[in-house]
Amino acid sequence: MYTFKKFLVILAILMSLPKDLQAQDWPNLKQFQEANAEVGPPSSNENRVVFMGNSITIGWLNKRPEFFAGKPYINRGISGQTTPQMLLRFRQDVIDLKPKVVVILAGTNDIAGNTGPSTLDMIMDNIISMTELAQANDIKVILSSTLPAYKYSWKPEVKPADKIVALNKKIKAYAAYTGHIYLDYFSVMADERNGLPKEYANDEVHPTPEGYMVMEPLVEKAIAEALEK
Repeated sequence: MYTFKKFLVILAILMSLPKDLQAQDWPNLKQFQEANAEVGPPSSNENRVVFMGNSITIGWLNKRPEFFAGKPYINRGISGQTTPQMLLRFRQDVIDLKPKVVVILAGTNDIAGNTGPSTLDMIMDNIISMTELAQANDIKVILSSTLPAYKYSWKPEVKPADKIVALNKKIKAYAAYTGHIYLDYFSVMADERNGLPKEYANDEVHPTPEGYMVMEPLVEKAIAEALEK
């Protein structure tokens, strides 16, 4: 009887835990598990590209689906994610899909502190780890600059502009040192505040269709360069 009572106490404690702790899927691996299972291996002449990122990446598919239509592009963005979450799902959502190229766009949610405090070096460590995983699996890497942001509506106390500038310098330097491609969205999209103007993003963080249309020729050029390497 005593053992059974202990079991009931433990069960009550477990049931009282927040749902996110019960789920134990911090990187949200379930998000694309079914979709990944439906993706077959690439054909011999397929130049498959995976877009890894956060809400800016998945928003691209939602707001500009025509950019992805008919192309061997697979979008694996999850809203709100930080680089440690992306790193944990990188093998499932990128490597296992066997692309020739991965486009990594990340960092702004880390600066916002979505999953807790994060230094720029911590962000870079995760970006470097994703890059090294890709390289070890013969996947060409495109390292995107973090998009400009002057403020975050969900974290008004954070002042991200200068941190994003500093992070992009680190990403660019790492790309130059390792020979990976640096994709510079920031320079052509930032305003005088080093923010994202409303003509490109209504909330100054998530691009409008017009914002994505600025990004599209830049990423296409970077993909072509990666495939030629």
